[in-house]
Amino acid sequence: MSGLWFWVVVACVVGFLTKLVGYLVPRKWLTNPRVARVAGTLTIGLLASLTVANAVASGQAIALDSRLGALVAAAVALWLRAPFLVVVIAGAAAAAGLRLLGLP
Repeated sequence: MSGLWFWVVVACVVGFLTKLVGYLVPRKWLTNPRVARVAGTLTIGLLASLTVANAVASGQAIALDSRLGALVAAAVALWLRAPFLVVVIAGAAAAAGLRLLGLP
């Protein structure tokens, strides 16, 4: 087995164990408001960092295209405290609209 496949298998095992630990967490911990707030904050932070990285980068260069407009639309929706699904739809609609107008 090559080195690459070793790391693929390790990543699969870690992913499986992470999901398994999620099932083993006591229900009392999951109903705690602090845990729910922290989980929501971590999710938003991770999504934001991935979105920003994907919105302005294309390989090793900065790309200004419809993804940046989608990011701005999603940020405005978040600022207006829209539900997560509305934020995603707003970003997708902005990207589609900008592509329809001819932006790459």
